[in-house]
Amino acid sequence: MKIENFRDLDIWKLGMDIVIDIYKITSKFPKEETYGLTGQMRRAVISIPSNIAEGFNRYHNKEYRQFLYIALGSCGELETQIEASFSLQYIDQTIKNEVLEKIDHESRMLRNLIKRLDA
Repeated sequence: MKIENFRDLDIWKLGMDIVIDIYKITSKFPKEETYGLTGQMRRAVISIPSNIAEGFNRYHNKEYRQFLYIALGSCGELETQIEASFSLQYIDQTIKNEVLEKIDHESRMLRNLIKRLDA
């Protein structure tokens, strides 16, 4: 299958799945977190597929790599926020594990794509 658009990338699709998960999860957070943890998590998660898409549309691999590194950083940021959400008892162990597993998979996919672009 020829990749013609960032929407064809599995890495982008998984990123969008994580966006949906985080928006659903944070919709149940306490209202006082609207401008705190909820907002930060939503900004971090939307950054993942957004940077994959923006990087894909760049002309040079060097630029693409830079956007993938930003997406990778957002994965780390989101992992930390998931841990904080669990510690604050906003999410349970099952949700924490499911989301962290998806983020880990996304991170591995990002690292592999970065390596392929370096070759």
